[in-house]
Amino acid sequence: MAPAAAPARAVGPTRLAYFDDMWALRSHATVLDVHQEESGRQAVVLDATIFHPQGGGQPADKGIISAGGARFHVEDVRTKDGVVYHYGRFEGSGEGCGHEFNQGEKVSLEVDEERRSLNSRLHSAGHLLDICTSNVGLSHLEPGKCYHFPDGAFVEYKGVIPPDQIQDKKNELEREANKLILEGAKVVKEVVLKYILHRLISSIIYA
Repeated sequence: MAPAAAPARAVGPTRLAYFDDMWALRSHATVLDVHQEESGRQAVVLDATIFHPQGGGQPADKGIISAGGARFHVEDVRTKDGVVYHYGRFEGSGEGCGHEFNQGEKVSLEVDEERRSLNSRLHSAGHLLDICTSNVGLSHLEPGKCYHFPDGAFVEYKGVIPPDQIQDKKNELEREANKLILEGAKVVKEVVLKYILHRLISSIIYA
């Protein structure tokens, strides 16, 4: 029998450790809460995480959170009000031999490297496309919806290209993208003002 759903404890914002090191695939954190939501999904909340939540058109990381004899398979990651929720299942749960985490327990985090690499490349490709549109004279196009999932990644743009120029522009975009890739430019991260303001407001609220 599944345990009764328990309300999440009030916790402060999760420190997004992947901003400290965007290439980190292994780390440690402290458990703040473990609960089962009304939907039936089990959630683990930590004080910090290297797991990317789903967002910005990019799917969530997957991986393992472990401590002692307990292993939690992370199958989805979401964020709400500055708190990151790791959704998944404990190894052996439902078989009478599962172990769970305790509040305050130190745990190890391990992100699925292959999935992270694919997600990152697809997301970076979207930004590369933005650069290319400007370089080939399409800076009047405004990027809209982004979808960086493996089943069909795309970026939607608002604007008009004359029908008789579409194929030529597609070819130009492809050539420009290949040229920039061959040049081997580095991918870097920037913490934008929106994130800084969000963290500042969260700190005031939870102070």
